[in-house]
Amino acid sequence: MQTPTVLVIDDEKDLVELVRYNLEKEHIHTILAFDGPAAVEIALRHRPNLIVLDLMMPGMSGLEVCRLLRADSKTADIPIIMLTARASETDRVVGLEMGADDYVVKPFSPRELVARVRAVLRRSAAPKETSKLIRRGDLVVDIDAREVKFREQPVQLTATEFRVLEFLAARPGRVVSRDQIIEAALSDGSAVLDRTIDVHITALRRKLGEGGEMIETVRGFGYKLRERVGEPHPS
Repeated sequence: MQTPTVLVIDDEKDLVELVRYNLEKEHIHTILAFDGPAAVEIALRHRPNLIVLDLMMPGMSGLEVCRLLRADSKTADIPIIMLTARASETDRVVGLEMGADDYVVKPFSPRELVARVRAVLRRSAAPKETSKLIRRGDLVVDIDAREVKFREQPVQLTATEFRVLEFLAARPGRVVSRDQIIEAALSDGSAVLDRTIDVHITALRRKLGEGGEMIETVRGFGYKLRERVGEPHPS
């Protein structure tokens, strides 16, 4: 198996060196950046397998770095783990809404961060057992290429958003709970809030445009994907 590469971005040099030491002990190649502009340049040049990104940096914040990476097709699908000193649910949700795949609250255990990195890398590289191409009306989910199109127009999704949509699209018309989505698409042994799923669903609806109408909320339970836009709600 090829050695994965992780880009670590933080203005605290001692912390970055600590993270690098622990990742490289686990045979994970590490690239370092200490500010936002350098991080964006390095990410575009090296296209790492995963990015560990500090939220609070002077100048260009981690949120701005995340936004720029998600907006570029070369880096849009690279998983991002966000580091934050803010433990509130609201702050975590903001990071997820910007496109982060996971978050770790400072101060953190290096072992926990390494475990999170390995879990996200496994999810990103895991072979799929479902159909290679899922078609639901005008929505097409290409499993091998990890691409989504609605009415022939490409839709840029984060790695986590793709997994959630893939899970729903493989079960059209079937109501799935938030717990089922967490277990199938996000499970890595860490705590995931129901609110986290809601944030990803909101992002999917926004990015799919009219196609977002296919994702139906079943209040008090979870979500389901309709076969096509305009399919009526059950009476």
